[in-house]
Amino acid sequence: MMVTREKPVADSAPEEGAFEDARVEYERAGTNLDLEPITSEDEDYDSAPPDYQIATYPADYTLEVLYQKWQAGDIRIPDFQRGFVWKQVQASKLIESFLVGLPVPAVFLYNEHKSQKYFVIDGQQRLKSVFFFFEGFFGLPVRNQRQVFTLKGLHETSRFRERGFRDLQEADQRRLKNAVLRAFIVQQMDPNDDTSMYHIFERLNTGGTLLANQEIRNCVYHGRFVEFLEDINRNENWRTILGNHEPDRRRKDMELLVRFFAMRDLSAYTKPMKDFLSRFMRKNKNPTAERLEHTRELFSSTCKAVVETLGGKPFHVRAGLNSAVFDAVMVAFSNHTARPGDDMAQRYRHLLGNDEFDQCTRQGTTDRDIVHKRFRKASQLLFDD
Repeated sequence: MMVTREKPVADSAPEEGAFEDARVEYERAGTNLDLEPITSEDEDYDSAPPDYQIATYPADYTLEVLYQKWQAGDIRIPDFQRGFVWKQVQASKLIESFLVGLPVPAVFLYNEHKSQKYFVIDGQQRLKSVFFFFEGFFGLPVRNQRQVFTLKGLHETSRFRERGFRDLQEADQRRLKNAVLRAFIVQQMDPNDDTSMYHIFERLNTGGTLLANQEIRNCVYHGRFVEFLEDINRNENWRTILGNHEPDRRRKDMELLVRFFAMRDLSAYTKPMKDFLSRFMRKNKNPTAERLEHTRELFSSTCKAVVETLGGKPFHVRAGLNSAVFDAVMVAFSNHTARPGDDMAQRYRHLLGNDEFDQCTRQGTTDRDIVHKRFRKASQLLFDD
């Protein structure tokens, strides 16, 4: 077994820095929210992953075994990946390659330590082509109907042409089921930390796929907490704070929610922000119903207090919503939901005019010392702490 720091395989390698720049642009261009660009936030977004110890090793599975794993739910396609896009001719030629013994490129799978399930990093089109052929139908149902999968586009002399799996001779069926597809298994060595999975999918670019940070987190750490975020993201006062009543296409509104909840435990904060948020989601993947209800009440009362005292879009202080102003003020309010006074709007204007706080919302906004300084200043000037 080879231990190495592994990067996911892509169809073609972009120039250094180009992929990260493209992802930032993708998220900016696709968001519904009016967000203030902050250089330090973009730098945090593009920060390099930690130096993980990752094991990468080959495993040769028969197609029958892979199909059984798929049926059992042991192989999972991440939700954010593009769907099955191959045409029937492409899939047919892949099946023919297995039948006649031609080499087929390996697939890459991430082995999640806790569940021991496989997440497909690269190879969805190949795997689904095989699975669909075994099922006898091509692609997913359309209006409750599925297309029969017979091998199309093969040479007219091929004895497999226009045949489905059940049309093959028994020997050919066995040959296909026993055909081997090599898989490279990627697994993080530390059983208590699976954050490498986030970074592997973050850099996934097969077929030109671009992914926003929160889109990845919602899949990698999917559980009751993600479902909870989707629910409270529709809170009326929350949408008033954002200044947009439609959920964001790039899930930036949900990322702000995670930022708010995570930053309430300021003592746990470490840079980069994006990894801090990922660790928080992993830790809180499936909280109890009681904890979620308490969190809902805290969030609702915080948003209500902010809107009633500061009005709509209170964190659009210069050129769009400033995430650094947002997290410091929202957390301060969450710690004092019973104390907003009649002069809160005046206090807030005084905070925004404070030179030290202003500087902490423009530069180095994810640096630990800057984060602590702006949170302390917000609490002091708003609530006399």
